[in-house]
Amino acid sequence: MTSLARTASDTRLIFLRCLRQTLRSRVAIVFGALQPLLYLVLFGPLLTDLVEVRGFGAGDAWQSFVPGVLIQLTLFGAGFVGFGLIGDLRSGVLERLRVTPVSRTALLLGRVLRDTAVVGAQAVLLVGAGLALGLRAPAGGVAVGLVFVVSLAVSVASLSYVLALRTRSEDAFAPLLSAVTLPLLLLSGILLPMSLAPGWLDVLSRLTPFRYVVDAARAAFRGDYATAAVAEGALVTAVLLVVSVALGARRFRAEHA
Repeated sequence: MTSLARTASDTRLIFLRCLRQTLRSRVAIVFGALQPLLYLVLFGPLLTDLVEVRGFGAGDAWQSFVPGVLIQLTLFGAGFVGFGLIGDLRSGVLERLRVTPVSRTALLLGRVLRDTAVVGAQAVLLVGAGLALGLRAPAGGVAVGLVFVVSLAVSVASLSYVLALRTRSEDAFAPLLSAVTLPLLLLSGILLPMSLAPGWLDVLSRLTPFRYVVDAARAAFRGDYATAAVAEGALVTAVLLVVSVALGARRFRAEHA
């Protein structure tokens, strides 16, 4: 068996093992989407009158807000998966896997695919809720937006595992994660378009990669596929995907060397 085929086979095994663990607590999957769902229900209606405000941007309030909430779901849903890995470190699960012939890269990819599947299911749930609340978006735009969500989930989950392996403690992981996710949440225009921000804040937000992914997802939900926003978002997402998976695989190989 070639190295690539072995990695793919091991990834499938790790993915199924992790997925079975997750499915034993289906309530956790639903409650993982509860906070973004509350944002849709309790915050989204407040934006319906803001579409007339100068600088709000094209599209209606739901076409702007739902993509932002999907990215928020990805940021928090995939960002906190490192806690589970720290638990496995403490219980000795990773230590036992270290003596097996399983591919070290598969140990990362299997977990990340499970996390991405969960985020993807929650994203579909949120889109359904958005449609019920008044979202009107082309099916192709929703599909493109979900591709951004899934790709970003892979990147965020990989980086979360890297951070977990470096800190190896919830006491260190939690505040460090919050210090990263909060500025990303505020500067990416997830809740409101950054076009409403003052000039200095708009410039600062352009230094965060999530800004481009949010703008791309919003353009897709409006049906504006052939735009610079979608192209920039796709490029940023691809770079994040490659870099984060490479960092994660390298860290897992070093951990199990």
